[in-house]
Amino acid sequence: MTGQDDATDGGAAATGRDEAAELAAALGEPQWQAPRVRPLDRRLAVDQDSVERGLASLVLTIIELLRQLMERQALRRVDLGDLTEEQVERIGTTLMALEEQMTHLREHFGLSPEDLNLDLGPLGPLLPTD
Repeated sequence: MTGQDDATDGGAAATGRDEAAELAAALGEPQWQAPRVRPLDRRLAVDQDSVERGLASLVLTIIELLRQLMERQALRRVDLGDLTEEQVERIGTTLMALEEQMTHLREHFGLSPEDLNLDLGPLGPLLPTD
């Protein structure tokens, strides 16, 4: 085929679509139209504060989960007698400082401890509610 044939075929296809649209309109049938794409910021109500708070909540949830796991592991090691008194003291001080930082960050972003506990549906909450 030549370039001229391609243009002719495209014109015939466009004419066929126009005729189909006219026929559908004459019969009172709805016409199919491709959805118009809108920019993301128009489709979603994006608020910088809510995005920041949501991201902070997610990050703090992960940190809190890891903090609780480390605390449990430390308690197991203390119970087993695997640690020296100096190590126990250092771990306790570190965990208390981390908990203080978590409290400060939650307050900064206006989050409560309950905001960090994700509901996993039938599995229950992510974080234990001791």
